[in-house]
Amino acid sequence: MERTVNLDSTRAKIQPLQWYHLKLLAYGCEIVAEASSGAQGSLASSALSEKDCVVSGRVGLRSYAAGGVWKNVTVRPATREDLTAMLARTVTTEKTAALASPATNQERYRVGTPADQRARQPFSRTTNAQSIDSLRLFPLSKPAKATVRGSVILTSPTLFVQDSSGGVSVPHPSAPPLKIGDEVEVSGEVHPGDFSSSLAHATVQVLWAHSPVPAASVTASQAASGAFDANFVELEGTLRSKSYGPDNTLLFDLDSGPQTFRAITNRGRGDALFNNVKLNSLLRLRGICVVNAAYTRNLTPFVLLLRSADDLKVLAGPPWWNTGNLIATLVGVIALAFVGIFLYGRIENWRLRAVMEERERLAHEMHDTLAQSFAGIGFQLEAVRNGIPAELPVAHHQLDLASDLVKHSHEEARRSIAMLRPEPLLAGNLLTALESCARQMVEGGAVKIVATCSGEPRPVPLRIADTLYRIGQEAIANAVSHADPNKITISFEYEENLVHLLLADDGKGFAESENLRGFGLRGMRKRASSISAAVKIESAIGQGTRVQIAAPLPPRMTLFSWSNLLRKYLMESTHAQGFGQ
Repeated sequence: MERTVNLDSTRAKIQPLQWYHLKLLAYGCEIVAEASSGAQGSLASSALSEKDCVVSGRVGLRSYAAGGVWKNVTVRPATREDLTAMLARTVTTEKTAALASPATNQERYRVGTPADQRARQPFSRTTNAQSIDSLRLFPLSKPAKATVRGSVILTSPTLFVQDSSGGVSVPHPSAPPLKIGDEVEVSGEVHPGDFSSSLAHATVQVLWAHSPVPAASVTASQAASGAFDANFVELEGTLRSKSYGPDNTLLFDLDSGPQTFRAITNRGRGDALFNNVKLNSLLRLRGICVVNAAYTRNLTPFVLLLRSADDLKVLAGPPWWNTGNLIATLVGVIALAFVGIFLYGRIENWRLRAVMEERERLAHEMHDTLAQSFAGIGFQLEAVRNGIPAELPVAHHQLDLASDLVKHSHEEARRSIAMLRPEPLLAGNLLTALESCARQMVEGGAVKIVATCSGEPRPVPLRIADTLYRIGQEAIANAVSHADPNKITISFEYEENLVHLLLADDGKGFAESENLRGFGLRGMRKRASSISAAVKIESAIGQGTRVQIAAPLPPRMTLFSWSNLLRKYLMESTHAQGFGQ
């Protein structure tokens, strides 16, 4: 229930910057209120009685309109004597049953003198105020005036007032300064609409200050239906675009499910929020839902008029899996793949260079020890032979055989040293290195070396080049040592992702079933398998020998080749892990 007691400053002599004592007594179903001051005594009092009241509960203190400061607030149990004393100062003329009917509700109070009591009148309220929703029932054919009462939910760019039944717009009213939450009474000319009405040429009277109306939580589909037109609502949406609008406004275009809508707010202090909020963020907005075409411009089903930038709250930022981030991730994966392949190649090169350096060290040691030892043995045998008389032909024959064996072993040692040294391969290309190696092996003889190349030469990875070089050395050494050839042919043929090496001689040859399992040929096949190369050996007695190697080359790194290379590498790694398990 509500009871208003007016303390007019001119009649009750209410003075600013003075303390006044307010006293409220509740005993049973009797309630008595009194206002007084130390100097003036009792200023006003009121009493009422409720038939079926709640006789117990909590005590609360709240001021809706006063700007004063409270102090010395105390609560104590009331007694019958307290009630009798306060009722002696109060004239009670009506009961609560009469207060329940607005038509018969009369305010009762008592002041210090009968003259003041007659002069003071209760607060006047319009008795013909009607609900806002009923304005839509007014006829369109003739203008009509109406009075409504409600709470202010928006003051700019248009005044909107809302009561429990709905909301109404009041364009260009005659009104005092208003703030959100003010309880007002509006009288004006009714213009009914499909979903809400407006009051033109209206006058606004402030009844009292009040707390703002809470927002009704709705969905975008409910707002688009028009059922909440001119109402203060709260809904969520995903931000799709933002822009600066006319008349110093900020525009936010959003969607929620199948519905799209726009939010409009005054720029004010919202620049920081406008700059920081990101597209595709999930927002919660509070504002006045409007379906009027003057605001929607027939672009969206409805528009949300925000009171300020504080009515917009970011619930969640844009999802990570958007187009920009996906492209950035893809570029990052490609870059990491290139870096991984580059580092893998560099590590392989470092490992192979370490192997070659070790081979070179071994070659130098063999040259300094084994080869020199063979040379020394040969010189000693020659000295022994020169010291044996000619009358001992058998001894001379044995020494000659030993000298030939030492010479042959010396040549084999030189050949092994030449195969260990990497200088020919590092000094030029693969064909030049093999040709140089062959010429060193046949130096001083009548064997002719022919080297040819076809196709477009391209860089060969060091590991593949070293393996082909070792296979070529072995094949040339076998031809020089066993085939007694007149010509050795070295040929390279380059294809898109393949290189062919051919080593042919016109020597004695051999039957394929006889020597294909020799140590040298097995070594060539094992080296070839380490680089996934195919080896084909063709030979016949009296027709020479042909050794063909087909080695795959890595594809040229282009924009589209990296994915195939990465997939192959991952498949090989997975296969190797499964085999290891």
